[in-house]
Amino acid sequence: MRPFLLLALLPSLLFAAEPPARWWKGNLHTHTLWSDGDEYPEMVAQWYKDQGYHFLALSDHNIIADHERWIPIIRKNTGQEAFDKYQKRFGEKWVEQRTTADGTGEVRLKMLSEFRPLVEEPERFLMIVSEEITSRYLTAPIHINATNVRELIPPQDGTSVVDVMQKTVNLVAEQRQRTGVPMFPHINHPNYGWALTAEELMQLENERFFEVYNGHPLVNNDGDATHASTDRIWDILLTERLAVLHKPPFFGLATDDSHQYHNEPKKLSHPGRGWIMVRSKKLGAEDLIAALEAGDFYASSGVTLNEVKREKKTLSLEIAAEPGVTYTTEFFGTRRGYDRTSEPVTDESGTTLRTTRRYSKDIGTVLATVTGPSASYELKGDELYVRARVTSTKLKADPYREGEFERAWTQPLVPAAE
Repeated sequence: MRPFLLLALLPSLLFAAEPPARWWKGNLHTHTLWSDGDEYPEMVAQWYKDQGYHFLALSDHNIIADHERWIPIIRKNTGQEAFDKYQKRFGEKWVEQRTTADGTGEVRLKMLSEFRPLVEEPERFLMIVSEEITSRYLTAPIHINATNVRELIPPQDGTSVVDVMQKTVNLVAEQRQRTGVPMFPHINHPNYGWALTAEELMQLENERFFEVYNGHPLVNNDGDATHASTDRIWDILLTERLAVLHKPPFFGLATDDSHQYHNEPKKLSHPGRGWIMVRSKKLGAEDLIAALEAGDFYASSGVTLNEVKREKKTLSLEIAAEPGVTYTTEFFGTRRGYDRTSEPVTDESGTTLRTTRRYSKDIGTVLATVTGPSASYELKGDELYVRARVTSTKLKADPYREGEFERAWTQPLVPAAE
């Protein structure tokens, strides 16, 4: 080929080599035998890969799988059957075991650096280093995931729930700044143990993510008579941060918080209940985090979206509809000039409960409802934000609670200041 012709074709060749953006499926909240899961990490990673996931973060409590560790083969949360399956899958040469002086059989847990080559494939499956930083303030469990973390972050003490959360979040931000590696914290299951309120969450700096859906049966996604649901918490957070505190919006994640991988009753936390779909050109931690921080993703507990557009004045979506299933999309939002009044929640004796306050119905009101495989909402000009939640008529096969229908959540569209 003549040199001048090659130069003329070079721009188009370079453009053709650039991959188009696509959806990548992943889970950011997963447990193994490195903490309180009941399965070996290689087995967990292989399960997600076999189920069509593209990325996975193993987020064990206050630990990173980067050092030597031996555990009993038979222990409280696992047994001989799990070990036998592990050995059959990966072979006796791979599985290291020993017998201690008292006759206890032990197995060495593999580090992520060791088993990564077994499961990772370029543009097919990616493992991401993670930690669930597990702290507490009085009776409130405070769990914050650090995704793509490089160094272990210890649990924090503090003078309040907000103080513990902020210290933890700040340590992730400091590590990111110091190492130059993209990483981010996200707030886990705010209603687990009724630990966190909207008023506490809205104060956080350097935090943009929380779990609007978690597949563990004890996390109370739906709230109850005296506690707001995670959906309601999200609307309160968005409204108060945007209108009053002038902070960036929160994005909503779905995770499964998996712990149990064997044939336990459905009441336990199984894999595959919640995930995120992230749109980026490449399957790399840096690319995924950039897309997440831009809000270019959606959360799901079963509903698949072919398209989500958060344009200047329009939020629209296209559902990958299944035959015989009906889909209802609700567009939630709060308009400027909303009623800001709120009141504390009290019990029957009149005692104020430590829970999210009750706010006006102006916050997170349903702006529009659309039935069908596509839905769109055009901003009228006075919305602080708008987000969409899709609910199907299809019951989840393995629900975190009985009667759960499959759903999907888009990220909020926040209109740019004129």
